[in-house]
Amino acid sequence: MTSTEQALKSGAGTAHPEHLGHVIFIAAAAAMGGFLFGYDSAVINGAVEAIRDRYDIGSAALAQVIAIALIGCAIGAATAGRMADRIGRIRCMQISAVLFTISAVGSALPFSLYDLAFWRIIGGFAIGMASVIGPAYIAEVAPAAYRGRLGSFQQAAIVVGIAISQLVNWGILNAAGGDQRGTLLGVEAWQVMLGVMVVPAVLYGLLSFAIPESPRFLISVGRDERAREVLREVEGDGIDMDARVAEIEHAMRSEHKSTFRDLLGGTFFFKPIVWIGIGLSVFQQFVGINVAFYYSSTLWQSVGVDPTESFFYSFTTSIINIVGTVIAMIFVDRIGRRPLALIGSVGMVIGLALEAWAFSFDLVDGKLPATQGWIALVAAHIFVLFFALSWGVVVWVFLGEMFPNKIRAAALGVAAAAQWIANWAITASFPSLADWNLSATYVIYTIFAALSIPFVLRFVKETKGKTLEEMG
Repeated sequence: MTSTEQALKSGAGTAHPEHLGHVIFIAAAAAMGGFLFGYDSAVINGAVEAIRDRYDIGSAALAQVIAIALIGCAIGAATAGRMADRIGRIRCMQISAVLFTISAVGSALPFSLYDLAFWRIIGGFAIGMASVIGPAYIAEVAPAAYRGRLGSFQQAAIVVGIAISQLVNWGILNAAGGDQRGTLLGVEAWQVMLGVMVVPAVLYGLLSFAIPESPRFLISVGRDERAREVLREVEGDGIDMDARVAEIEHAMRSEHKSTFRDLLGGTFFFKPIVWIGIGLSVFQQFVGINVAFYYSSTLWQSVGVDPTESFFYSFTTSIINIVGTVIAMIFVDRIGRRPLALIGSVGMVIGLALEAWAFSFDLVDGKLPATQGWIALVAAHIFVLFFALSWGVVVWVFLGEMFPNKIRAAALGVAAAAQWIANWAITASFPSLADWNLSATYVIYTIFAALSIPFVLRFVKETKGKTLEEMG
C-alpha cells in the first residue's frame, strides 16, 4: 500500500481498502482539471513583459489582456453545473480539455493582441468549468469515508499546477538565454510558455476516457444498472446496491433547488449570511494574492531583479503556496476555520506591510537597495505562506458549510461570482496602480488584510464540527 493510500485509509472506517487504489486514480484523474486550472491561471506570469513589448501597449491595455480570462472563468463556472446535469460530468471534462487545448494553441500562435485576448477568454471558460466539475465529480464518486481527503485533491492539484507552470516558464526562459522574446522552437519563448499547456490538456482529455461517469448522473438519466457497476468499482461488493441506488434517488428527489430569489431578504437586499459569504470572497482577493501569481515576474523585474532570477522567485513562491496549502489541510479540522483565518490575516498584514515599506525606497541603479530588496523578497514569501495556510483553503471550506441547506447552492454561486469579480478588479488594476505608486498599492492590500480581522471576529461563525443541517 502506498503512503497516499495509507494516509487516506487512516480513519476511513467503513470504506473498502481493496478498491482504494482505483478510487485514488479516479479522483486524481478528475483533479487534473484543477491542475490545469492552476497552470492556466499562472502561466501568463511568464509572458506579461514580452506581451507588453511585442505589442507595444501600456499598463492599462496589458492589464485587460491578463484579466480578460477571468470573464471566461465567470461564464464557465456559471454554466458548468447545468451543463453537467444535462450531458454528464465526464463529457464536461472532455469539453473542458478541448477548450484548454484550443486556448493553449491559439495563445501560443496569436495573430494580434485581440485574438490573444480571445484565446484567453476560451481558456478562462475552461478554468471556470474545471473549478466546478472536478470537486462535484469527486464528491459524487468518492466513498463517504474518503470524501474529505479525496476532495482535497482538487485544491492540491491547483497549487501544484501553479508551481509547475512557474518551473516550466523558468526552464524555457533559461533555454532562450534569459530573453522572454528569444527564439525557441521557431517562435518566441513566451509563446512556447503558453503553448506547453497542450501537454497536460491532452492528458486530461485522455484520462477522462479512463474514469467512469458519476453514479448520481447515471441514476438521473435512468441508467441504474451502470450506476450499480460504478458503485461496485468504488465502494466494493459489500453493500446493498439496490438500497444504495434508492438512497441516491431519494436524496435527489428531496433536494431543494435553490434559486436567486431564496437569497433575498434582510435590510440590504441579500440575507446577512449571503453578505458574509460575499465578504469572505472579496477579502480573499482584495489582499492582492493573485498579483503574486499573475505579475510576480514583472514585479521583481520592476525593482531591478534579473529576469531569470525573477522567474525563479515566482517558482519558489509557488512552492511556498503548496507548503501553506498542506498546512491548512492538516489543521483546518484540528484548530478550526476561524482561528486559522485570523492567524493568516495577521501573517498577511506583516508580509504586505513589509513589502510596502521595502517598495517605498527609491531605486539605486535601477534596483532596490540590497537590504530592502531581500526584505521585499522574504516578505512576499511570508505573505503567500500565510494566505495559503488560511484564506486560500478556509474560505472555500466556509462557503461549503456556512449556508443553510435551503439556499446553499445559490448562495455559493453568488459568493463564487463575487470572488471572480474581485479577482478581476485586482488583476486589472495592478499594472496601473504599480505605475502610479508600488508602495501605496501594497499599503492598500495591507489595509484589506487588516480589515479582514475585525470582519472575521464580528461576522464569521465557526463551522468546525457542525453538520450541514445545523447551519439551518
